[in-house]
Amino acid sequence: MSPVQKYAIGAGAAVLLSLIIFGTGWITLLVVLGVVAAPVVGYLMLDPSQRERLKRARKRGIGR
Repeated sequence: MSPVQKYAIGAGAAVLLSLIIFGTGWITLLVVLGVVAAPVVGYLMLDPSQRERLKRARKRGIGR
């Protein structure tokens, strides 16, 4: 994992924690649902052949 990715993950976690602690309930709920739903919706939009290709890439290990 590159240093830029590590900083992005850390910043995202900090924003999420600050929203949970200081944010109102609805805004926090919408942000959390958006973070969880985005990858799920993206995966469901793939064709069956693209899903198979993704499964093979995960199994073999991306970047190996």
